[in-house]
Amino acid sequence: PNPDELAEIAISSADSYRALTGETPQIAMLSFSTKGSAGGERVAAVAEATAKVRAARPDLAVDGELQFDAALVASVAEKKAPESDVAGRANVFIFPNLEAGNIGYKIAERLGGVQAIGPILQGLAGAANDLSRGCSADDVFHMIGITSLQASGLAGG
Repeated sequence: PNPDELAEIAISSADSYRALTGETPQIAMLSFSTKGSAGGERVAAVAEATAKVRAARPDLAVDGELQFDAALVASVAEKKAPESDVAGRANVFIFPNLEAGNIGYKIAERLGGVQAIGPILQGLAGAANDLSRGCSADDVFHMIGITSLQASGLAGG
């Protein structure tokens, strides 16, 4: 996605997170760089998307570009992004592209042993979602719940 699309994804994800959990979203715009540790087009796109989220929704806590470890782990955040209000406590992770997001959630599920629900589709005219060919009955059950909440207007979508 381009910076405008990444910003829209971040905003939609934050709104869905708040609707689903009742908690305040802390958005990390993920990259292979933290705060300029690397450069290039891909890093610049994430930084631009972060600026667009801040401009469109100043009520949201967002920071980027952040490597995943800096976004999640407080001790790493203190070293890599000490000025960040989000680093080390992010709860919404915006991956820079579909490939990275898909790899990330499958690693979390298979190695981390967490329940991954998704992918959750957002920004559509109606409630619709997707399931992996390798999904379980529990995956289907959870996705039906999310889709029902989206259809009722309780979870964005």
